[in-house]
Amino acid sequence: MTTPYVIGIGNAVMDVIAPTTDESLARLAVEKGIMQLIDRERSEFLMAAQSADLDTGKARLVPGGSVANTLAGIGMLGLRTAFIGRVADDALGLSYAEQTEAGGTVFVNPPVSGDVLPTSRSIIMVTPDGERSMNTYLGISADLGPDDVNPSVFGGAGWLFLEGYLFDKPGGKAAFLKAADCCRAAGGQAGIALSDPFCVDRHREDFRRLIAGPMDYVIGNIHEWESLYQCGLEDALAEAVRDCGLVVCTRSGEPPLLIRGDQRVSVPVNRVVPVDATGAGDQFAAGLIYGLAIGAGLEVAGRMGCLAAAEVISHVGARPERDLRAEFRAQGLN
Repeated sequence: MTTPYVIGIGNAVMDVIAPTTDESLARLAVEKGIMQLIDRERSEFLMAAQSADLDTGKARLVPGGSVANTLAGIGMLGLRTAFIGRVADDALGLSYAEQTEAGGTVFVNPPVSGDVLPTSRSIIMVTPDGERSMNTYLGISADLGPDDVNPSVFGGAGWLFLEGYLFDKPGGKAAFLKAADCCRAAGGQAGIALSDPFCVDRHREDFRRLIAGPMDYVIGNIHEWESLYQCGLEDALAEAVRDCGLVVCTRSGEPPLLIRGDQRVSVPVNRVVPVDATGAGDQFAAGLIYGLAIGAGLEVAGRMGCLAAAEVISHVGARPERDLRAEFRAQGLN
């Protein structure tokens, strides 16, 4: 049997994870416990503030980005993965590409040289109480466009996963449509994570056309589905099912819903005390797509997603640390 092949498209964001104190946050004018978008000048200022910790190894460089995290999880489960994203030919970009490849995911596009924006980064400052204060500069990754999508990459691809965050620019939309066409021409299935209700608000009609068109599966949470169709959850899901083959709704610790045609599954969650909720949605998607890719039914694929999400919130970091395949076997999810 050929190993399933999953391709993802998303923001290639290098996470710069650094220990800090409340006093340092105040001195750097960083608001504690939130994620905020920053400009290039601000990002360079905050990077300079972490230079000593980077030199000594106290701060770490970890490839991130929502879809990239999902692909890492899928790869750790044993499937082939490839990532389409943009990084610059700078220190962060070269490290991002190298670490991604070392982790088993093919980094499709070479780092871009010349007069381009720097590699995207999220400067994550972690205080002793575990609070993460994230400062994200989107940089070059937000400029991904259709020229970054090479049809030859999709030979043998069974699954494509897209990141709604990239929908903010026309180039990202064009890249998504091209990739979906390439994947479906290769006999695969294309899907998207809605990513954020504010993103849905900005691009509601385009998202609805995408879902009713080339998307075979869509993952969103309650707020994203209600924003997309501007109605209550049950009515929104009913509309979504008319538009798309597989509709998935996560519900913040409550059983997620998976709906395909007349089949509706509510999957029990694995309740754990979260250490770090970062990556829960990314790894739910990883477990779910893995299950679907190997031919599991909806309930089994959904349970795989829940187990993957429970694992990642049990420790700091957005990628799995335990052998999830062993956990799947222990739960009878073959």
